Amino acid sequence: MRSAARLRFFIPLLSLLLAAGLWSFQGKPVPFNRLKSGLEYRIYRPDAKGRYVLRPALPPTGDPTYAARLGRIMSLHLQFRTAQDSVLMHSRQQNQNQPVRVPLDTIRPQQRGAVEEAMALLQPGDSGVFRLNLDTVFRKSFQQPVPGFIRKAGPTLLVLAKVDKIQTPAEVEAQMRQDAARQQALAQEREARQAKQDEALILAYAKDHQLSALKTPKGVYYVITSPGSGAKAQRGQTVAVRYRGQLLSGQEFDSSASHGNVPIEFPLGQGRVIAGWDEGIAQLSKGAKATLLIPSALAYGPRSPGESIPANSVLLFDVELVDVK
Repeated sequence: MRSAARLRFFIPLLSLLLAAGLWSFQGKPVPFNRLKSGLEYRIYRPDAKGRYVLRPALPPTGDPTYAARLGRIMSLHLQFRTAQDSVLMHSRQQNQNQPVRVPLDTIRPQQRGAVEEAMALLQPGDSGVFRLNLDTVFRKSFQQPVPGFIRKAGPTLLVLAKVDKIQTPAEVEAQMRQDAARQQALAQEREARQAKQDEALILAYAKDHQLSALKTPKGVYYVITSPGSGAKAQRGQTVAVRYRGQLLSGQEFDSSASHGNVPIEFPLGQGRVIAGWDEGIAQLSKGAKATLLIPSALAYGPRSPGESIPANSVLLFDVELVDVK
């Protein structure tokens, strides 16, 4: 790991561990406790004043209270680090700051000395630092060979864990439903705000460019500049379209001209193109030309498809419906 990246990960961790006293206790180095399997650990929990204190050493065979936690699910934050402190996995960063959930099952003999046994030592409120044999972990927990770059860092794997809570499966299911409902509500709020912003941009653009735009039921604004002839294109029909796409700033990001001026063909209303195209092209007859102003929710939304189209962009397309089959 490059030194700058390593320092970026290490400084927050070092601050956390020093504040929690995970590396020393009253100024003295704290030795690891050791289980019969060879697993080394230090486990801390906050006292009444919120200070982290070292839990007493457990029996060599493990935590005798673990049986009471069997069948439950532990939510916790994890980090895996090499012997040289390079970050291999950081659950807060990789899981959007959400804890990972680990089922607490019976520890089988073949899991001794591995991650599963380390998790069995943790209780609600605990923070732990575990030092595991690299070969043991990859053989028993990950069931794969040790990658060369990890082996070069040293013979151990450092695991840092902070327990959020331990729940029954029913409690986890209820919480997941609550979390999903909360996330859905937040997403709907974001979408509503974005839709309002997009419409304001579209209306301002139409006013500035003196466009008398119509609006489809789903929110695409369109101006037919040449009406074409015949019935409108119908869902399921194959349409051929020439186009020029740009941002409201006027920056072009794609066009038929850049592809040999060959029309793009697709079945209308089948989701083969952005939703704004399915909606907008359905307003046109064969031979029609139009300008489509597509809000971001009917284009690419919060996902940027490339450097030329930022996230949440309103898109403008000049289109010609060349053929309907």
